[in-house]
Amino acid sequence: MRPRRTGLHTLVGAYVLDAISEADRAQFERHLLTCEQCRDDVRGLREAGARLAVAAAITPRPGLRAATMGAAAGIRQVPPATGDGAPTRLSWRWLRQSVGPQSRPWLTAVATAVAAVLAVTAVAMGLHLGSMQRRLAAEERRDTAITAILGAHDAIAMTAAVRTGGTATVVMSHRAHALVFTASGLARLAGVREYELWLTGPAGSTPAGVLPRARHGMSGPMFVGRLAPGDQLELTVEPLGGSHQPTSAPVVRLALGI
Repeated sequence: MRPRRTGLHTLVGAYVLDAISEADRAQFERHLLTCEQCRDDVRGLREAGARLAVAAAITPRPGLRAATMGAAAGIRQVPPATGDGAPTRLSWRWLRQSVGPQSRPWLTAVATAVAAVLAVTAVAMGLHLGSMQRRLAAEERRDTAITAILGAHDAIAMTAAVRTGGTATVVMSHRAHALVFTASGLARLAGVREYELWLTGPAGSTPAGVLPRARHGMSGPMFVGRLAPGDQLELTVEPLGGSHQPTSAPVVRLALGI
């Protein structure tokens, strides 16, 4: 689906659920830069998702994993297939009628295996929900910070041409000492190189984050905080994973006027 711009508002739910194509995601994130209502809707839906994750998450008791793995290691697996290729079908009634007292320990082992499987499933679901909750919380903090800068009363926008091609845009709030960086049309880099942002001031250069890979020509938005007097924003090309100090000349430099 590739909606017209007038239909971008309808993508809020799909965007929050990560059920959106890469092309539509890039288009919708550009739309978020100028649509306060959609930013509010995204933030609200993510808050609701985080609350649902908290409500459903469980904390396994200490030692559950070790006990579960120990039980699984000592229990027989599924019975072999029958001659016609169909798996042997067992029922609790058949087991009660067919086995004698000497086989009751085996039944206990089966019951323990079932409980172990259920316990592993519960633990896996708890870990997944916890991971999802942390991811949602991080995305929520990022989106909240970006929204605050874009909507700040003292926000100013600056653009500059990138030396290797493309355009960089910064929206900055002096009062918040923070900015939002986006770029469009950046030259594509080899797989072992990527763009990195820096705050360069009297004390030297400080990494401000590796720029995400461009999606349909757009890179960012990225939030950069803790701006200090005399800082400039620079973009360089660095080895994959980023560097502690710039290893190449800036492809764009913006004086922030802090």
